[in-house]
This record gives sequence, C-alpha cells and structure tokens, in this order.
Amino acid sequence: MRHLELLVDDADREAVTGVFEAEGVDFVRQPAWTNGTKKWQFSAPVPSDAIGYLLGELTAAGVADEQLVIGSLESAQTPHSEALQSRFASGFDPLTQAEITAKARDMSQDPISFLAMIFFSAVIAAAGLLIGSPAVVVGSMVIAPIVGPVLTATVGAAVGDRQMLLDSLWLQTVGLVVAVGGAALFAAVVLVSGVSPSTLDLTSLELVGVRMSPGVLSAAVGLAAGAAGAFGLTTKGPTSLIGVMIAAALIPTAATTGLAVVWSEPLVAVGSLLQLGITMVLINLGSFVVLVAMGYRPAQPGWLFASAPHRRKLAVVGTAVFLLVVAGTAAGATAQQAGLERTVVQETDALLGEPGYENVESVSIDMEYAGTTVGIETTHPTVTVVLTYSGAGEPPAVAADLAARLADATGQQLVVRIEFVEYDRSASAQ
Repeated sequence: MRHLELLVDDADREAVTGVFEAEGVDFVRQPAWTNGTKKWQFSAPVPSDAIGYLLGELTAAGVADEQLVIGSLESAQTPHSEALQSRFASGFDPLTQAEITAKARDMSQDPISFLAMIFFSAVIAAAGLLIGSPAVVVGSMVIAPIVGPVLTATVGAAVGDRQMLLDSLWLQTVGLVVAVGGAALFAAVVLVSGVSPSTLDLTSLELVGVRMSPGVLSAAVGLAAGAAGAFGLTTKGPTSLIGVMIAAALIPTAATTGLAVVWSEPLVAVGSLLQLGITMVLINLGSFVVLVAMGYRPAQPGWLFASAPHRRKLAVVGTAVFLLVVAGTAAGATAQQAGLERTVVQETDALLGEPGYENVESVSIDMEYAGTTVGIETTHPTVTVVLTYSGAGEPPAVAADLAARLADATGQQLVVRIEFVEYDRSASAQ
C-alpha cells in the first residue's frame, strides 16, 4: 500500500474529487493554506500498483499538482480498500518517475563508504580466486555495492538528471579502478610473503580461466544483469539480490586483472580488463534500454547540455564518442570470437563422429584468447577440450587431428590441449 498526498489549487478540487470517487478511492479532503493562499490537501491510501494509473487519470483531468507526496504504508482499512486492492492485484504498474528517482537516490552511498566496500570485496574475490573457492568469490559479490552507481546512472540518463548521471559514472569508474588496485595490492602482499609461489600459473586456476577474455556468454550475462537490475528497480521489491548478480559480472573479473598484473601475466591482464570494460558498458546499456522501453523519459529535451559550459559539452560528447567506439570494437571482437567458438565446437563434434572415435565423448570446450598490444608477446589462441574415453587401452591421439581440422576451417593456427577424464561406471542392471 501507498499513502498518496496531493496539494492542489481550489480550482482543481472538484476534478480530484471526481477522479477519486469514480475510481473508488477512499480519501480525506481538507483545506490548507500556503503563503496565505487557500489550497486543498487530499490524503488517500491506495494500492502500490494503482499509483501510476491514478496519477495518469488526474493528469488527464487537467489537475496540476503543486505538491505530491507518495509514502509507504504498512496497512489500511477503509470501506473500499479491499475492492481496490483486488482490482489492481494482478496488474503490473511500474514506479512513477518521481518514485524511481527517489528509490535510485536511496541506493546512493557516500564515496568513501562505497570505495571502501569495493576495495574489501575485491580483496575477498582475489583470495577466493587464488584458493579456488567459489563460496568465497560469491561472498565478495554480496558485499560489493556496485549496483548503486549502475542503477543511479541509468535512471539519471532515463529521466534526465544530469548530475545523478555524471556522479554515478564517476563512481563506477573510480570503483573499478579501486577494485583492480585492491586486488593487485592483496596479490602483491601474498606474493611477497611467499603464501603463493611466483611461478603460479594463473591460467591453470579454473575460476581465473573463465575470466581471461571477453566472450559471447559473458557479454550476455552483463546485458541480462543490467536489464534485470533496471526491471527490479521499477518494481516495489528490493534490489539487493539483483545487485549480487551485477557484482558477479564485475568484481571477480576486476580481481583477475589485479592478480594478472602482479603475476606478470600481461595477456591475462589485458583480456580480463577488456572483459571488465565491455561488461560494465553492457550492464549500463541493458539497464538503460529497459528503463526507456518502460516509458521513462526526460522532462526537458536537451537536458544533458542545458546550462552546461562549453567545456563540459565537449567532454560529454568526447566521452560518448569514446564509449561508442569501445562498444563497436567490443561488438566486433565478440562477434568474431563467437564465430571462432562456434567453428571449434562444430569441428570437434565432426571429428568425434568419425570412425576411430566411437568411444570418445566431449565434456567441455574452453577458449583462451591471445592479445596483441605494444610490448606484449602475441601467442595463438588455445583450445582446451575435455573428453571422456570408455574404450580399452590408450585413448586415441586427438590433439593433432583436431588442430589440423581447426587450421583448415579457421585459417589460423590454434593450440589444442586435450584432457581426458576417467569415470568409474557400474555395470548396467539386466
């Protein structure tokens, strides 16, 4: 339930009364004075899903509210409250623009608290990656407050609040820098203290291996997490669990970047950093698209540049162009990787379907991508295929045949690694 309070001029009194009576809303009407001018204050308990509908009806009736207050209400018992709740019980009515802006602002934290929690979450994530504990990594996501700046940024963009947008984008950027730095600092302490060996191969860690480069599935996770966060924000429910999903797409990847920097793994650092940036862009994009699709619009056209200095306008345009270039480059790279991964899967299945491989089955296929940048040695992408073998004797040599097929199909040289998993199977019941 919501507590709706409306302050209107004397000329709108009958219009508000007519709307409330027509919709079966139980209300209290009393005179109020503001600066010596007589007003009318309406107070009514209404279902949460009826707020948007009633405000729309009041606007259609020509009511111009001078003051509108929407508050939470534990319960209400009025002559028509049950009928009104039953009427709107099965409907979905997203929060009004004023409500979603207020809810987004409530998620904001002061920068010091936000950065401190990001730092601790990245340290915990780095520790979880090193010890291979998914539970610890999940714990780091729970305490990461990254959902606040993400949703406030997209709400600011959707409703036209420039200051909210700029402040939130700044917090997102600084927060990810602090996350990478915190993970790197923790990794340096671990390395210097001798807790983990300097010869540790980060790519051999399972939780690190899935975050070494961007891919189609990681892009889908980021886009869906942002969309889910925005949709959850438009409802009356909490967004804490959705915040865990958004943090899951960002914090472990930031920790992977920090670990790779300390362990001198430039390819892993570049790949995970690229995945981190792409995921952050996609989370914001998915959230913004959902808000726009649900009808949230800026009240003032050209709000982004309204009363803004020329230097700020140039900065905003430059940032937008940079993000478009990054998004376009990421989309092209992701599409190319998707094609390569699809080819690898198809060729692997085709090879295992040939004579001589009847007793070999595919379990999983992982791709590790190399990068090309200044001062970094370029290596070929690596395909790791996990297989099972149920035949007698030694399993067949798969790596050379698969590498030859992939070279013919893709036109590039790939490094193929084959791992066989043994299963102890009981005899079938007769």
